[in-house]
Amino acid sequence: MDSGTHLPVTHRIYAKIFELLEAHQEGLRWSELLSKLKESDSSFHPKTVNGCVWKLIEKFPDKVYKPSKGLFRLLKYRSAA
Repeated sequence: MDSGTHLPVTHRIYAKIFELLEAHQEGLRWSELLSKLKESDSSFHPKTVNGCVWKLIEKFPDKVYKPSKGLFRLLKYRSAA
């Protein structure tokens, strides 16, 4: 089995979101997150990506927070900045 191609697309999108947020400890703005997701895998449907980002805080309140409007950051980096 290869790296996640058998997972539902939303699982792959969320995995990529966490990978991107890990690489950007300062956080990513909504538009940056969308464009980086699009660049990472052109098979991701834009509306599915948008929906995943939209639901990110609701779905993973224990992992992600928004220090300001439109900015997403991993909770573990809350005190780092």
